[in-house]
Amino acid sequence: MAQDVYIIGTAMTKFGKHLEKGIKTLTGEALKLVLKDCGCERRDMEAAWFSNSGWGYHSFQHAVRGQVALSANGLEGIAIVNVENACASGSTALHSAWAAVKAGIYDCVLAIGAEKMYDNDRAKTMMFFMSGADVEELPAFMAKFQEEERLRRERQANEKGLEATREQPGGHSAFMDLYSIGARMHMDKYGTTQRQLACIAAKAHNNSVHNPLAQFTFPMTVEEVLADREVSYPLTRAMCAPIGDGAAAAVLCSKRYLKKRGSGRAIRIRASVLRSGTREGESDICARASSAAYQMAGLGPEGIDVVELHDATAFGELHQTEQMGFCPVGEGGPFAQSGATAITGKIPVNPSGGLIARGHPVGGSGLAQIFELASHLRFEAGHRQVQGARIALAENGGGFLGRGEAAMGIHILERI
Repeated sequence: MAQDVYIIGTAMTKFGKHLEKGIKTLTGEALKLVLKDCGCERRDMEAAWFSNSGWGYHSFQHAVRGQVALSANGLEGIAIVNVENACASGSTALHSAWAAVKAGIYDCVLAIGAEKMYDNDRAKTMMFFMSGADVEELPAFMAKFQEEERLRRERQANEKGLEATREQPGGHSAFMDLYSIGARMHMDKYGTTQRQLACIAAKAHNNSVHNPLAQFTFPMTVEEVLADREVSYPLTRAMCAPIGDGAAAAVLCSKRYLKKRGSGRAIRIRASVLRSGTREGESDICARASSAAYQMAGLGPEGIDVVELHDATAFGELHQTEQMGFCPVGEGGPFAQSGATAITGKIPVNPSGGLIARGHPVGGSGLAQIFELASHLRFEAGHRQVQGARIALAENGGGFLGRGEAAMGIHILERI
């Protein structure tokens, strides 16, 4: 019989630029922290899922990554599963660990993710992101939508009697162009403004001031976000997640294991859902995945108290808040601008600072979301605490397929 699954430990390292630290070191830091948090020993772990996307690309460690990183830190001999699902790798590791415990195969397991994004060769890092899409079809895909955007700019310029001269600067990952295309389409269809996107980014930066583990801990005003360097219109640098290094982890257990050790600060996983995108479909993966998660948890968006979602850009947050039903489609911009997604708002979104300010070491991001939400459910989030938080949702997307994410994990957590 399927059983409830609980999170009894969470941890994350300080995200940022750590050129002196490798994957083994980052993994060891997160492992030590998560074991301390749950009061377990290495010998208590029956299996582990290791999340990483870029170690092979950067350092040629293409295979047995988890075995290498974990054995170097005293955890070996158990079942270790290597997980790669682009930016959704962390939530995929968590989902896989959850499924194994729920099925009764294990009683106590580890989900851990680590990533090194900084490299002295910045071009190499930017090229790494290309592997998160169909590398054979991405050039044609981008050319198609860039041509559509050129025609759109010309049409708008003609309507205003102006000359369409805007050029898209380079020096960033192709994903930022994909997000900017989505943002411009949303602006054209619903009247979303660049200022509304800036409100989302400013919120992220101002939240991260209270997060000592965040990559960026400085505040920003809406005007400062708008004045920052343009990456790909309408996105400025302050609206986009930085690259970063870091690791995060969670320890999961069964109900029988929890009864044996005591509930303590345990958190129940009410829903764990993993979905994939469709090649020819629209960007509806989040709507499909969140609907399945709500059904599994037996509640709707109105039952969620706090959210950590995948804001690789400010438009990513806007889009997902609509797709998850926190506001009607087309109203994500005004919804954010109204303050509804602030820590004290109707539905607090990314109190950690999100990917935009907390940082985005790909393999660790999904598990860092779990660390943040657990902090709120345990009332341990300090100045960024969402008052009365009982139910939390994490959404972690990865890669691109068609017009949407290639993979997505959604988890709904409950304080017990």
